[in-house]
Amino acid sequence: MTSASTAQSPSADPDKMIQVTGEPSATQEPTASNAEGGGVAAMVRRRFATVDTQADRFSWLATAVVVAIAAILRFVGLSSPKGKIFDETYYAKDAYGLISRGVEWNYKDNVASYVVHPPLGKWLIGVGEWAFGYQDADSKVSVPGHLMTTAPEFGWRFSAAVIGTLSVLLLVRIGRRMFRSTVLGCAAGLLLALDGFHLVLSRAALLDIFLLFFVLAAFGALVLDRDARRRRWARALDDGLDPSQPGRAGRPPTGWRTWPWWRLAAGVLIGCACAVKWSALYFVPAFALLVLFWEVGVRRSAGVRRPWRDALVDELPWLVLAGVVMVGTYLATWSGWLLTDDGYYRLASAHPGAPLSDRPVIGPLINLFEYHRAAYGFHAQLDDSHKYQSWPWQWLLLGRPVAFHYASNGVCGAPTCASEILLLGTPLLWWSFLPALVALAWLGVARRDWRAGAILLTVAAGLLPWFWFALDGRTMFSFYAAPAVPFLVLAVVYVLGALIAPAGGDVGAVAPLVPGDPSYERRLVGSIAAGAYVLLVALCFAYFYPIFVGRVIPYSDWLSRMWLDGRWI
Repeated sequence: MTSASTAQSPSADPDKMIQVTGEPSATQEPTASNAEGGGVAAMVRRRFATVDTQADRFSWLATAVVVAIAAILRFVGLSSPKGKIFDETYYAKDAYGLISRGVEWNYKDNVASYVVHPPLGKWLIGVGEWAFGYQDADSKVSVPGHLMTTAPEFGWRFSAAVIGTLSVLLLVRIGRRMFRSTVLGCAAGLLLALDGFHLVLSRAALLDIFLLFFVLAAFGALVLDRDARRRRWARALDDGLDPSQPGRAGRPPTGWRTWPWWRLAAGVLIGCACAVKWSALYFVPAFALLVLFWEVGVRRSAGVRRPWRDALVDELPWLVLAGVVMVGTYLATWSGWLLTDDGYYRLASAHPGAPLSDRPVIGPLINLFEYHRAAYGFHAQLDDSHKYQSWPWQWLLLGRPVAFHYASNGVCGAPTCASEILLLGTPLLWWSFLPALVALAWLGVARRDWRAGAILLTVAAGLLPWFWFALDGRTMFSFYAAPAVPFLVLAVVYVLGALIAPAGGDVGAVAPLVPGDPSYERRLVGSIAAGAYVLLVALCFAYFYPIFVGRVIPYSDWLSRMWLDGRWI
């Protein structure tokens, strides 16, 4: 039930769906078309408001501090431990094949490698190998870097560290734009920077950190698209547009300058995400729904009589074009395979029993389709048991983390030592996710807030499909949840913002505390609780840091960090 205070607050959803028809009623809030004097009503103007786009030195300084913390944590000691850990044994080798031959190549046997993930993530890993050198004793490969030669581990982990740091930057700016608060944006980035799960993925040559980055970047582009489209409508209404008019007369002027460029950019970015792992496809319908809901919302706020019909007519062609851009981007990442003859399944003559073709132009596309079908068959039948496999309902509870590395040698000043890299989320942060999602759902309904709906829908896209695969007994690992992690952090920050916001105020309204204000005591307690929570997450991260980076510690210290005993060992 929405109270009068929340209904009139700035946090009330600018995209709320009150009436299907969009017709004014006695209880409907003002729209541009029913405002007195033909002007834009103040409430409508507030609904169309976006974050200030002017340069804000404080916000960028605060952002730089958070990103610097993230970078230090991710780059210091990056070349340790030595050798390939966990699935680096596949992806580091595939990456070198891509930068040297254009396709994944098995240098040990001198044949094309059969791989079941698209190439973009491995291309990005290869950038670090190209820049800083690569070595592999099994394949008898040793090449210097083109920029400088470092430990080979630094080369194949470099790109993951860069992308992990950039994802923190993205989350700070996305959070600031969504919550209209530098404090909350930086809180989101800091929590992500201090998440052990994100840190471990940022320090290993695996694909999931790249998937996380491109999904988050695509979401950020859609948030920018939402703001751009709202500014477009606000300008048109200020210029005298009557949205109740049928057809083009009731719509903002068109032209290439008003095209949804950020939406097309999101198509490129989600195409890149799919070119890292196919699981990015789960976000495509979720993002399309967000665009439609936001477009319907802006039309309803403006006073369009049939917002759903007009939104579908106006925006579906752009969504289709974004889909075409997505597919084109995905295919472009396979250019090394398409433009050479070395790739697995590339030539029919090399695979006599396969339904391949060597016809010009169409042949490579047919073969690429057959390659995808074979790879999909591998994923669909992946049910072999694994020591570190887990089920989706265990992930947010940290029920079965993955050990990337473990060694009992080394010097630590104790009789027995241990060194481990454990893909474990910072426990206090991760065990906050489920309560935060419940609170987010309640606050989102009470405030009719578009931000809550966007976060919940994206988290659902990142987690729920895996529950379906669990019914078939598919082998899964906790790092499959990686793309959902930034949005889970946003859920936590949303709740923190609600704790410190004025009564009935916007989640991002981090106004000064003023004694005597009706909500002073509640906000004071909320601010202390929010600050204490972030501090406790930082302390929890510091305690577990040795097992995030593989530091050699006494065995007893290592064992004391195995809070769930056998589930973490």
